[in-house]
Amino acid sequence: MNSIHHIIAGVFTLILIQGCGIYSFSGTNISPDVKTFQVNFFQNQSPRIFPGVDQEFTNRLQDLILNQTNLSLTTSGGDIVYEGEIVQDIVVPNTAVSDESAAQNRLTIAVNVRFYDSKDPTLDLEQRFSFFFDYPAAASENNVRDEALQVIFERITQDIFNATLARW
Repeated sequence: MNSIHHIIAGVFTLILIQGCGIYSFSGTNISPDVKTFQVNFFQNQSPRIFPGVDQEFTNRLQDLILNQTNLSLTTSGGDIVYEGEIVQDIVVPNTAVSDESAAQNRLTIAVNVRFYDSKDPTLDLEQRFSFFFDYPAAASENNVRDEALQVIFERITQDIFNATLARW
């Protein structure tokens, strides 16, 4: 009797798994045909250019995809390809105080992304992603920029991942 329960539970589990289709515990929705990915260099085309920001963003996107999927990174001929450019890097006053000065500044970075899926071109995407970091106006941007880029790039790369591979 006990073995019948195990058989029924096993059959039920197989039916349930089969009915769910392709699923990954990382939340990705990647076709089994896709084995490689390519991240082309994201050139900084914003009016403000800080050395190394473009390479840092490109590396962050590559690292995120490597860490959250089983895809292999390639320099050409990837099954899926990311390309684009950093189009905005701007600081604006965010919160004003009574003496017409800023209490906070906001650093905003925007990235235009083009995503190509050679196995399923219907999944191709072009979208702009942006995020910001607020910091006290009394602080120098140079003193907070590293922390700001870490926060901003973490959010933007995760948003790109969700839009292209998790399809949220």
